[in-house]
Amino acid sequence: MVVNNDKLRTGGQVLIDQLRVHGVDTIFCLPGESYLAALDAMHDAQNTMKIMTCRQEGGVTNMADAYAKLTGKPGIAMVTRAPGACNASIGVHTAMQDSSPMVIFIGQVARNQEYREAFQEVDYHQFYGALCKWVVQIDNADRIPELVAQAFHRSMSGRPGPVAVALPEDMLRDLTSAVDAKPYKIARPNAALSDIEALKGMLEEASRPLAVLGGGGWSPRACANFETFAIANQIPVTTSFRCQDFIDNEHCCYAGELGTTVNPKLASRIKEADLLLVVGARMGEMTTSIYELLDIPTPKQKLVHVYMEPGELGRVYTPDLPIVASMESFALAVKELPALEKPSWAEWTRTLRSEQLANWEPSLPMVGKLDMHSVMRYLNEVLPEDAILANDAGNFSGWPQRFYRYRRYRTQLAPTSGAMGYGIPAAIAARATYPNRIVLGFAGDGGAMMSGQEFAAAIQHGIDPIIIIINNNMYGTIRMHQDRDYPGRDVATELSNPDFAKWSESFGGFGEVVERTEDFAPAFKRALGAGKIALLELRIDPDMISTRTTLKALRESSNKN
Repeated sequence: MVVNNDKLRTGGQVLIDQLRVHGVDTIFCLPGESYLAALDAMHDAQNTMKIMTCRQEGGVTNMADAYAKLTGKPGIAMVTRAPGACNASIGVHTAMQDSSPMVIFIGQVARNQEYREAFQEVDYHQFYGALCKWVVQIDNADRIPELVAQAFHRSMSGRPGPVAVALPEDMLRDLTSAVDAKPYKIARPNAALSDIEALKGMLEEASRPLAVLGGGGWSPRACANFETFAIANQIPVTTSFRCQDFIDNEHCCYAGELGTTVNPKLASRIKEADLLLVVGARMGEMTTSIYELLDIPTPKQKLVHVYMEPGELGRVYTPDLPIVASMESFALAVKELPALEKPSWAEWTRTLRSEQLANWEPSLPMVGKLDMHSVMRYLNEVLPEDAILANDAGNFSGWPQRFYRYRRYRTQLAPTSGAMGYGIPAAIAARATYPNRIVLGFAGDGGAMMSGQEFAAAIQHGIDPIIIIINNNMYGTIRMHQDRDYPGRDVATELSNPDFAKWSESFGGFGEVVERTEDFAPAFKRALGAGKIALLELRIDPDMISTRTTLKALRESSNKN
């Protein structure tokens, strides 16, 4: 929309008009007086944009992150000044570590009050500078189209990530004749032909290649193209932490995930590989088992590292072949390579696949009356391929992370930042974004209490995911570390919880407690047909601390040492 110069709009109106220009269809927000003029403009935009009112700013940004992961478009968050910005920062940090595009608009004090430590004043350049790709404060309403367009461009170009835009409240009330910007364009590098040829030569010389997929900037087409390349050349494919949905887990080339539930045999295979093709993943702490799988700075394996920004290549590991390319262009380029004839590593690939099939089997018998192996087996059987699983952070997350078989890109939502409180708001955002797909949110009893207030948002907006709370009455990850390192000296990790089923009912949702294996399937069917947000509280034995060990075993091992 082009506005005549003689037609004046408030800064708030111009701002919302720019969101229309850039294709925004959903705004996640918590209202505040610092951006009232923008809220007023949002009133007239409700026919073109979904306005999702949340109950805490952490929920706002976690929902925006989930939306960004699912759609590939910037998640839009709007929060008020300092207290709101502080609460919102957790989801912004997640977006940065997960390479999720996000534009967060933050209310700011009036321009004539700055630098006085005015009510709720914060310098967002300093506060958000370490959490975002870029921070800008718009002090002149005439520049709103320019700077908002730049915010979208920066968020989406190169490595995707969050951008923060501060909005002085008086600026939003100013009148301006500013003309709207054009829709943003994404700028990412294309794969160079010489790099693809060099990769082909390295593959021809390899005997134990292994691919690692992860990071941001992917799409269903990019995943499908890389999958075609991997299958044609029988290359085993792993994924970085919480990126398991980048390849169909049922394909013969899928060899497992590198994360907190990594198969020990797969970790050994990473060390044995003679060529690692890392595409999009940064190879951070979780993906490398605390930087133990590869030598720093020069890995023993030949390393081909593909990333969208040159600054990441060589940041930790020195690659033999650094390739600056978008995921789309690289995946298309390798798909078009002629398949290698009878690759020498076919048996290597079959071995890795068989080890992953074995990894999907339980490592030890379940303790207690509720068997999580059976729960995950049932979900694998009944859920459609496009079901979305939103997973929180904590030891409980190992069950859907290790045992669920992801079939399509962006059916897994989880924070690689390890931030608790993600699962519930992410599930709500996922169901709001794709109301015709089944959405399951997984949370522990600890994380559920960090973001459970968003049940109220789900009820208000008629959004109905299924939330599964795995309750062992403790902060399980920390208790596991305590019993491993300081056996018998547990402190501050025991929790007293509500009856989560009744808690859900108090919001107007569905709730049911499951304490036995045989009760899960019928309870899940009832939740699926509830027609409103539904919560299943799965009470498991506290001793079953992870998918691979028990607290008792950890204490006994520590005492022996």
